[in-house]
Amino acid sequence: MSVKIRLQRHGSKKRPFYFIVVASTTAPRDGKFIEKLGTYNPLTVPATVRISRERSLHWLEKGAQPTNTCRRILSFKGVLFLKHLMRGVSLGLFDETTAMEKFEKWNGEHEELVAKREETHRRHKSEKRHETMKESVRKIEEKNSARAAQIAEAEADASEGESTDQPAEA
Repeated sequence: MSVKIRLQRHGSKKRPFYFIVVASTTAPRDGKFIEKLGTYNPLTVPATVRISRERSLHWLEKGAQPTNTCRRILSFKGVLFLKHLMRGVSLGLFDETTAMEKFEKWNGEHEELVAKREETHRRHKSEKRHETMKESVRKIEEKNSARAAQIAEAEADASEGESTDQPAEA
């Protein structure tokens, strides 16, 4: 039986949410699966991925083949890097503690990068919102000043008409 790590779609129309599952290649996309490894939500920025590294690594070592999207997700979360390090341990290139130190160093750098992306996105979003608000305030102020100018002009015309009528009566 051939096994794949793939996405199982959930969520409503145009609001996708995925489970990352281990399933037989003959099972339908949203059908029976062997084990649920985690979740993937592409609607958030950056995409939210929750995955069990240990179980994913276990299935990869057993020979489960990830689909292209799952391969990118596993790479993003460091599971493929961890598999690479464990292969080095099995070949005797270094010990397991060194491998875990390398992984923790990479994971720390990766978490900083993700936090930086989130902050950049949040800052860009707030700047865009602020820019939109400034533009709408400017348009409202222009309308108000134009309306005030029209009212002042109408009052000036009315007072001018009254002042010309008063000397004629006197």
